[in-house]
Amino acid sequence: MERIYYKSATSVNPLSAAVRVGDTLYVSGQLGIDPATKKMAGEDAASQTRQAMANLRTVLENAGFTMEDVVKTMVYAADGADMPAINAEYGAAWGDNKPARSAVLVAFPNKAAKFEVEAIAVKG
Repeated sequence: MERIYYKSATSVNPLSAAVRVGDTLYVSGQLGIDPATKKMAGEDAASQTRQAMANLRTVLENAGFTMEDVVKTMVYAADGADMPAINAEYGAAWGDNKPARSAVLVAFPNKAAKFEVEAIAVKG
């Protein structure tokens, strides 16, 4: 099966921002990194979530997908106390039609990170 790989605009790690297989796009975790500066968009979870969701949208659009094509996300947070701020920004990015979602607390290798989102999108 053919795979199409999309480069990351925010990571120097050995990964693809997304991989398309048929009508399905698998998007790697997007942090709240500003693509212009390669630094976190802010120190708080809300600003990082807002930027991570913008990064997700960009990856989707570069692959010919939209937010409406996303059927599942997985979100990762460094601190459960940040979940209200994360949920506010996450919800604002989707509008009324939100994909299925899992959420877990993690210890990020980058200690400045507060939020990460990955996604699966399907055309059709």
